[in-house]
Amino acid sequence: MNKVVHLAESRGKADHGWLKSRFSFSFADWHDPARMGFGALRVINDDIIAPKSGFELHAHRDMEIITIVTAGAVTHEDSMGNREDIKAGEVQVMTAGTGVTHSEYNHKSEPLTLFQIWIMPRMRALSPRYAQWDFSSPIAGASQLLVSPDGEGESLLINQDAYISRLTVIMGAEVIYQIMHPGNGAYIFVISGEVSIAGERLGARDAIGVSEINQITIISSSETELLVIEVPL
Repeated sequence: MNKVVHLAESRGKADHGWLKSRFSFSFADWHDPARMGFGALRVINDDIIAPKSGFELHAHRDMEIITIVTAGAVTHEDSMGNREDIKAGEVQVMTAGTGVTHSEYNHKSEPLTLFQIWIMPRMRALSPRYAQWDFSSPIAGASQLLVSPDGEGESLLINQDAYISRLTVIMGAEVIYQIMHPGNGAYIFVISGEVSIAGERLGARDAIGVSEINQITIISSSETELLVIEVPL
């Protein structure tokens, strides 16, 4: 087993007034050559966007972009003709492919909080695509598959052999996460709570990347919410 630990305070940061961000991997003006991603996982940004503000039109290409809204709502508009509100509990997936421009704006009077995740696709120059889904609140002790390569269940499809799951673990429980695609690794991000994984004690916004293993044991010391991002290495 190989592992890499990223503590919350080791992440990059940016404060633009209207936007406060923490970066798990090198992004924008924050660059760390040792933090360029985890396999196909390139970006995890932990964003707080002030009311009546947001990202103006900007371009992407050749990336699978996943947005998980945790509070408030983001209004998305893009060059494919989509204009949608993504609310807390909803997940959005966008294949940038050959190129797409979009804006993301908080029109509400309360702050918007979200995670944005970028995963490199298995192929370049794909046709742009958009999808979103309203996921119900996870049941304590359950795993909820948000993103997959085949759209299993209610999960949103992406163009990579990657999976994103949201886990809630009750206090004192032990959960085993089984790697779904041979050779993949898992990057586990603690949204809230405290857990022990691979001998490492992790708190809120800490993360661990684990590879060369078929299953991962997660032991909670409080009620905990996690994102498990499984990707090719």
